[in-house]
Formats: sequence, structure tokens, C-alpha cells
Amino acid sequence: MDSYDDRGVGGGNGRVGPEAEWREDAPFDTGRDVGSAAAASAPLRAGVSGLSLPYQIGAVVALSIIGLIACTHLAMVFLHVAPSNTLTKQHGKVVDDWVYPEFEQNWKLFAPNPLQQNVGVHVRAEIAGADGRRTTPWMSLSGEDGKAIRGNLLPSHVDQNELRRGWDFYLNSHDTENRPNGLRGELAERYIRRIVMLRLSEHDYGGTVERIQVRSEVRSVAAPPWSTEKISTRPNYRVLPWWTVTPADLPESAKEADK
Repeated sequence: MDSYDDRGVGGGNGRVGPEAEWREDAPFDTGRDVGSAAAASAPLRAGVSGLSLPYQIGAVVALSIIGLIACTHLAMVFLHVAPSNTLTKQHGKVVDDWVYPEFEQNWKLFAPNPLQQNVGVHVRAEIAGADGRRTTPWMSLSGEDGKAIRGNLLPSHVDQNELRRGWDFYLNSHDTENRPNGLRGELAERYIRRIVMLRLSEHDYGGTVERIQVRSEVRSVAAPPWSTEKISTRPNYRVLPWWTVTPADLPESAKEADK
């Protein structure tokens, strides 16, 4: 019976047999195993460095353009909300053209300007029907917009801003006597008339709208319960004169119906 040493298995002293010993004259395998090990040990090229040269150039150019646009946008918005300075005085039109209307901010840097009043726009109409002329009660256009917005995860931009921005446009282009300040005032009045007629066209009053009258209701926002400030929430009204409806005030659907 052969002993463990005769079969090349190490004995009790921990030595190995001749078959397991390293021999310097043994041939060195430079084939697939060595190449695979070298490839596995090499670091992987990731990101832009892993692309070919043309794609690297394209990626760098694209990232540079995106970074330039982002920096320009941040600078324009900053100048828009910043206090008046040399840059805004010289390049104010460029800043406004960039910001309005998509990126408008309703506040100023170092002087926030939150809304402190609730403004509602109302309208009533004079209807000519088979039973003669009659005047409708006041209808809150702002209230209708509010109903369309509340509970809506994706409210329409029209419901949120069309009437509000149109009314602000009217107030800023008219004096306290409702007289227009140049062409912008006439444009603002025409815009309000078209908005009103578009909203009235959604209701059936049993006749033809001959005249319309618009008013605003302004209420100050009440102080919070923990505040001792006393703020009057009584409404203040600004009533505009009656306007006679013209074909230019009608929406396209009403014009086609008349034809």
C-alpha cells in the first residue's frame, strides 16, 4: 500500500508533493486565461470618457450650451427681481423680453410683494328678449374661475390668469375716472369686453346681450387669528360705465351664429 508521500500528498509537516511544486522550467500559459484576467483588472471607462472622440466633442458642446442657457436664465430672473440698478436701467427691455410672460415673478428681491387683497370681477348684462329688456343680476366671473381651480390638480392657465391679468392690465392703463391712457388703454378695454362676452356666451339668458357693465370687488385679506392687527374686510367697489356690445366684442362662435 502506497504511503501519502509516495502519491505526492503532503505529510504531516505541511509540505506538498513534487507535482504541486513550482518549477521554473514549466511552460508559461499566455493564452485566454491571462488575457481575461488582464481585461478584468483594467478599469472600466464610464461617462463622457467612454465615448468616441466625435461623441465626446458633441457631448461637451451640448453640456456647454445647456449650462450657458441655465446661467443666462438665472441672471435674467435675478435682474428682474433685483432692485433698480445700472444693468436694469440700461438693459431693462432685454430682461423683460426674456422674463415675460412665462417666467414672471410677483415679488421683488429684498422686498416681497405678496397679494394682500382679494379681487373679484363681476359683470351684469342688459338683455333684449321677447318680453322686452331686462338686466341680469351681478355674476362673479372670478368666482367661476375659482370653482374651476379648486380641487383641480392641473388647473387651466386660462382659469388662473386670463381674467386676473386682463383686469390688472385695465387698471394700469386707465385713470381713476376710467379714462384710457393712450392706445394701451383702448386695447385693455377691448380685451376685457371680449373676455366678458366669451364668458356670457356660456350662459343662456333667453335673449341678446345688448350692453354690459363690469365692476371689481376688493376685500382686504383678514388678519390671522393670532394677530392683534385690525383690518377691515368690507368690500370696495369700482364700477365701470355701461358698454354697448359691438360685433368686435363677440367670440367667433357668436359671429358665425349671426351669419
